[in-house]
Amino acid sequence: MNTKSLVTLSLLIGMGAVLHTVMPGLFLGMKPDMMLTMMFLGILLFPNLKSVLLAGLVTGVISGLTTSFPGGMIPNMLDKPVTAVVFYGLFLLFAHYGKNTVGAAALTAVGTIVSGVVFLGSALVTVGLPGPFAALFLTIVLPASAVNAVVMAVIYPIVQSVLKRSNLAEPA
Repeated sequence: MNTKSLVTLSLLIGMGAVLHTVMPGLFLGMKPDMMLTMMFLGILLFPNLKSVLLAGLVTGVISGLTTSFPGGMIPNMLDKPVTAVVFYGLFLLFAHYGKNTVGAAALTAVGTIVSGVVFLGSALVTVGLPGPFAALFLTIVLPASAVNAVVMAVIYPIVQSVLKRSNLAEPA
């Protein structure tokens, strides 16, 4: 992992933190986690285990610090590293598809669903949920999955083009 990739990951996670902070709560104070999209983008651009683990841990801490979910620090710190590793595994499994916009958006949708299930499950065990699991899954996780997929479909080709011109992306 070189300095350029660390700086790029930091910028992506920083942008994700801003998006996460300004996103309004939708249902019972819960909101879609836009940091996931930036974490997934970092994994797609720098697909190596060190970057994945670093992005997952840092995203978990920052997401936990900025969450509006009551007691959400611990579930976020559990959810993001697990999701990062699962997303990375899916990316490796479907590497051919993950390198285009549609594949990146599909992986983002699946990764967001994985994140939502892990977050809600760990929140249920550690602090409790403000509503039924199924209701939160249907009203928060599924819409967030669609929003994150659309956001990825818009920004992935732009970022890919910029990074190709600047030679920042590692060869996958």
